[in-house]
Amino acid sequence: MRSFALYVVTDEVVSGGRSHLECARGAIAGGADVVQLREKERPSGEILAIARDIRAAAVASGTLLILNDRLDIALAAGADGVHLGQDDLPVAVARRIAPRPFLIGASVGCVAEALRAEREGADYVAVSPVYSTVSKVDAGPGHGLETVASVRGAVRIPVIGIGGIGPVNAPDVIGAGADGCAVISAVLARPDVAEASRSLREIIVSALEERRARSA
Repeated sequence: MRSFALYVVTDEVVSGGRSHLECARGAIAGGADVVQLREKERPSGEILAIARDIRAAAVASGTLLILNDRLDIALAAGADGVHLGQDDLPVAVARRIAPRPFLIGASVGCVAEALRAEREGADYVAVSPVYSTVSKVDAGPGHGLETVASVRGAVRIPVIGIGGIGPVNAPDVIGAGADGCAVISAVLARPDVAEASRSLREIIVSALEERRARSA
C-alpha cells in the first residue's frame, strides 16, 4: 500500500512568500510522502509549468505529486493524481477519464460522502477539516476525531486527516484511524520546511506504528 503518512499542501501565503516549488522542495527534502499543488488564482499555463517543475523535483525521492481540483493539468504534467472537493468534478467522471494507476482523492465530511467517493473510484478520502483551521478559509468547522473514526470504519481505502493538524494533535488523528495527515501551516509556516516536515513525519510514523502494535 502507498504511504500517505505526511501529505503537504503548498500555499504561497501561509509559507510567507515561498513559491510553490520552494515549498515542495522543502517538503520533499523532509521526506513528505505526498505534495499537493494547490493554486486557484494563476492561469492554467502557469500552474502547468509549476506542476512540471515540482514533478521533476519529486521523481528522485518517489514523492507523489497531486494537483488540487485540476484534472486536466494533473494529466498534462504527468502528476500522480488529483484531489477533488465536493463541488469539483465528480469522482466517477474523473475515474472514467483517468484510469488507475492515476490516483484520485476526495475531500469528505461524513460517512455517506466517503462511501460514495469509494464507490465511484476514489483511491483515498480526506476528512476535511478535522479541526477548524485558518489555513483554508473555505474549510468550515471541524468535523472532529469521531468523524475520522467513523469514516475509517466505513471504507477500505486510505483515510487522511486535514485541517488544524500539527505535531501535538497528529497522534490523536492517527489514533482515530487516519492513515496519514495532510498539513499546510504545520510545516510551511515554519522557518525550515524540510526540518518541520521531517519532524512531523517522524511523529506520524511513530503513531502509525503504535496503532499497528496495539491491533496486532
